[in-house]
Amino acid sequence: MELTKEHLERIKDSLPVERGNVSIDVLSFLNGVLYVAENGCKWRRLPERFGNWHTIYTRMNRWSKSGVWDRVFERLQKEGLVHLELKVVSLDSTSVKVHPDGTGAGEKNGPQAIGKSRGGRNTKIHLAAANDVHALGFRLSPGQNGDGPEGRELIGELGCPRHGCALAMDMAYEGNETRGLACLLGFKPVVPPNPLRRKPWKLNKALYRQRNHVERLFRRIKGFRRVFTRYDKLDVLFRSFVSFALSWLLLNSANRS
Repeated sequence: MELTKEHLERIKDSLPVERGNVSIDVLSFLNGVLYVAENGCKWRRLPERFGNWHTIYTRMNRWSKSGVWDRVFERLQKEGLVHLELKVVSLDSTSVKVHPDGTGAGEKNGPQAIGKSRGGRNTKIHLAAANDVHALGFRLSPGQNGDGPEGRELIGELGCPRHGCALAMDMAYEGNETRGLACLLGFKPVVPPNPLRRKPWKLNKALYRQRNHVERLFRRIKGFRRVFTRYDKLDVLFRSFVSFALSWLLLNSANRS
């Protein structure tokens, strides 16, 4: 994997201008971040060809705290939506194991969506997808949080969809509150009913099969070791790696068509 000048040209307007004596150019910096994201290595293990590891880490940390990676993702997302005929949105979550290096920060340092479940310490990524490369939005939560409440927060952030857009979800989202909010926003919920319901509804299986888009998107971003395992103590840095991975997919989506 490598970011090219063509990639940089598409996102440069969303990147801050580095002032002063800048020892590492933007493209080398971005490729250093890509190397860490893909391989999951420690910052100090960055190959020397990218430049000083501490300089790259410091800039990554600064850009994360100022929301640069979220802005890049949002820009590419809006560009992609222009060319999409959005008929089905798929919603789901995935659990990410937290490495011991990702624990131990004090609460005063910032939000840390890290919880405990039967599998140990983990973080959940809740994500809404238009297809297997195009995410519409995501949020983080501690691993023990339920999918229903977090899913409602996410679809609330998405806002009103285009007319007639279906929302494909698994049974974790089949509660009345989640389906009611989806309808209120203009979605057509496509979710299997709980077998214990007295009046189950008929499931549109053709639309429900498209829920695999979000599963395939999770598989793609978990190809980045820094997303597959959480090594970062604070949400602000882990979230940036998720945004970075999603942005990489959007940057390269044109090459897949």
